[in-house]
Amino acid sequence: MTGETFLDVALTVSVSILLLSFGLIIVRIVRGPTLPDRILALDLLIAVVIGFIAAYGIGSGFTVYVDIAIALGLVGFLSTVALARFVMQRHDLDDDEAADTASGAATVAVTGTAGGGEPAGSPDAGAASREGGAQHA
Repeated sequence: MTGETFLDVALTVSVSILLLSFGLIIVRIVRGPTLPDRILALDLLIAVVIGFIAAYGIGSGFTVYVDIAIALGLVGFLSTVALARFVMQRHDLDDDEAADTASGAATVAVTGTAGGGEPAGSPDAGAASREGGAQHA
């Protein structure tokens, strides 16, 4: 087997594997199930595209494609970091809202009142809290 034949076979096998990975990654992006799963799939998709660019560069003999692959890798890394920060901020906001909801529920459960001195299930509970917490006799 000559060097050129071996290179052709290696490029064919690598492009076939990259195509299979590309298809599986698209399925993961569509199905999710969560936003972090989709972000990781997009990051992996960029890696596969870099693989395609490298394989094409090797097959064509042009070295300019290596520079393109490096630039794409940099952009992919920065976009993944930005999306991860977005997910973390979103997660922090969800935690704050959950803590506020839980603390309100804990107050009702511990005191047995709905903010105005009336029992939580009584019809006057909402009226007491609307009137600034004045208790009714």
